[in-house]
Amino acid sequence: MKPAFPYILLAALAATAPAATAPLAIFGETIHPMAGPAIKSGLVLVRDGRIAYVGPAAGQIVPADHQVIRARVVTPGLIDARTTVGLSGLLNQPHDQDMLERSAPVQPELRAIDAYNARDPLVAWVRSFGVTTLNTGHAPGALVSGQTMIVKTGGTTVEDDVVNPAAMIAVSLGGSGVVRAEGTAPAPAAKSPGTRAKAVAMLRAELIKAQEYARKREIPDEAKRPSRDLRLEALLRGLAGTQRFLVTAHRQQDILAALRLAREFNLQLVLDGCADAHLVLAEIKASGFPVILHPTMARANEDAENLAMDTAAKLAAAGIPFALQSGYESYVPKTRVVLFEAAVAAGKGLGFDAALASVTINAARLLGIADRTGSLAAGKDADLALFDGDPFEYTTHATGTIVSGRLFADGPH
Repeated sequence: MKPAFPYILLAALAATAPAATAPLAIFGETIHPMAGPAIKSGLVLVRDGRIAYVGPAAGQIVPADHQVIRARVVTPGLIDARTTVGLSGLLNQPHDQDMLERSAPVQPELRAIDAYNARDPLVAWVRSFGVTTLNTGHAPGALVSGQTMIVKTGGTTVEDDVVNPAAMIAVSLGGSGVVRAEGTAPAPAAKSPGTRAKAVAMLRAELIKAQEYARKREIPDEAKRPSRDLRLEALLRGLAGTQRFLVTAHRQQDILAALRLAREFNLQLVLDGCADAHLVLAEIKASGFPVILHPTMARANEDAENLAMDTAAKLAAAGIPFALQSGYESYVPKTRVVLFEAAVAAGKGLGFDAALASVTINAARLLGIADRTGSLAAGKDADLALFDGDPFEYTTHATGTIVSGRLFADGPH
């Protein structure tokens, strides 16, 4: 069947190719704004990196200076709520793998912004599937591995692309945060916890040290104040709630331990992974904390042996706010694609609308960036994904990605 109107042909460009910056007029057979119902025969106007208009195309006059683009389906740019892209590089070689520092078990002071490579080909690769925003940073694999940041996939410099340079503090409870005597879990460093109880005790001790450090820093006599401690200052931001703790926990006992710590120290958490979420739905909902669910197609083994493709649907049915992620892969390929994870979740009970929300507006709300992205509305960042069919059908191609008003055509996928 011939399409209703001709589609632009987007040539495959190198990751470093320049992006178009002209004002844009995007016509879509179907536009999913996520700020309201789907729009048939719709139009999005973009100028100066922001959305100027979104709505029906009928009756709208496109200014002469706008580049016209046509797509079958238009969605907000996709948001990957938990990844290591930009710290873990495409080559999978030691020189481009900065997502996990193994010299100590507790290093909250490590900043993703200091390692993120905006020009790594992996950034352009995920962008080619419509992904415009990442919550990326240090990987699970140590008790406290570092921080995450929120960044656009514009591929210029980290200063140009960053949205939030210090989003969350990454904590791992359970298998990814301990080192067994037999060496069955990753070994982040000597003196790392060897059991779950030791891991939680170490984390409690660090939080108490941070509280004591804060009190001592208030001593009137400056000579008696302790020297600045970047590790404790980072934990203090977590204690103050200005940086949330992103706690990777799959087993139900690890999820409950995280909630216990949150109550004790009045912490703001985002639960990550949560393979056993279906076993503790009531407890998670009562906590009020959102979940960044494990990749839908992740392997069911070790701590995540109870994961299932329909867990997203169960979270939605329970009314627990959540987003989807590509996560971290310690083997080649170095990342999953959140578009595909959402597609499988859609087919496993979540449905199209909720699945799309989990990688757009709901992800933006969870990350605290819904005022800028996650939906298509006038005044928001012009982050869009263009498709030649249903985004969740395996035969569909992403034909273009717009990041802050810049059109990228990294090639159809």
